[in-house]
Amino acid sequence: MVELLSATLHLYRQALQATWRSLMRSWVMVAALIGFALLFVGAARIVGSLGMIGGVLLGLVNAVLVGATLRLIEQSLSAARTIQFTDVTESFGHYFWDVIGVGFVLWLPMMALDMGTQANPYGGFLSSAVMLLVFILLNAAPEVIYQIRHDSPLDVFKASYEFVLEHWIEWFLPFAILALPIVVSPSGMQEFFNLSSGIGRGAGLNFFQLFLLPFTLIGGWMSYVGLDPDAQWIFLLLLTPLVATTALLFRGHLFALLRSSTRRQRMFAHRTEDNR
Repeated sequence: MVELLSATLHLYRQALQATWRSLMRSWVMVAALIGFALLFVGAARIVGSLGMIGGVLLGLVNAVLVGATLRLIEQSLSAARTIQFTDVTESFGHYFWDVIGVGFVLWLPMMALDMGTQANPYGGFLSSAVMLLVFILLNAAPEVIYQIRHDSPLDVFKASYEFVLEHWIEWFLPFAILALPIVVSPSGMQEFFNLSSGIGRGAGLNFFQLFLLPFTLIGGWMSYVGLDPDAQWIFLLLLTPLVATTALLFRGHLFALLRSSTRRQRMFAHRTEDNR
């Protein structure tokens, strides 16, 4: 157990060091995410009154922005050069159909679930349970899209499921630690289920959720330490884009490190390094 903990901490240290290097080369991404957020909010306002057609149009905008974000993360993880503003404009269109495909395959069962639980007295609980399961099993879908070769949305689901099944401890432990202030709050479990339901519904490929998760986690920690509510909003607006970028980079590096070795291999490598 101690050996596993030491190997896992070493893994996180590697991921954090790589994240810091990527962040230093990718400061443009922070500005890009702010710009993407403004575009998304503007698009939501414009198409908000168009009903179903508006929902489809907003879904297309979401796919463009999420695909561009994944492309920038991919470049930040692998590039030895600084990310430029030209990289931001060239990112549009990348992974568009991947995001659309995953969203469409999920949309049908999600719609069936919503319809099937409307008249059920336990519908809310059943829906939350299913969304939590989807949140867990498809949590690595964004990383699968830009790091693993795939031919269909089902390949993305399969790869994410297999990855989570093998590496669930190392993958979810950082999130569990960061979510502690939310879980232990008076309405913590309800907030957690709301958060996991929102992310699970879109397999982490909803642009709004990219900001909502760090926004909620930062807010939870600020409330936990007793920061003044008025001051919280200032810090939230300033920190959320930076934290969102850092979290995406960390996830990308952690995913790559976990895929490159098994838990037993990491423990053996760490033991060998300690014996030198």
